[in-house]
Amino acid sequence: MTTRGDGSALVREYQIRLERALRENEISVLLHWKERLDRIIAMKPDGIASLQLELRKISESMDNRTRTLKKEGR
Repeated sequence: MTTRGDGSALVREYQIRLERALRENEISVLLHWKERLDRIIAMKPDGIASLQLELRKISESMDNRTRTLKKEGR
């Protein structure tokens, strides 16, 4: 039979695992969007319009992903 100390240690272990998983996921997300922005930085746009178009594409991608995550969370 587990004691209170064992139970709290188990809860703490799961907390640490969850925090680690969340941190790794956040790093992955940030690296993905950084890569997208780095591609825009590296390109040589013909003018402001093409740069705005690329930024709009990234914004739409982020919006679509946000909507998808919100639907999955229901």
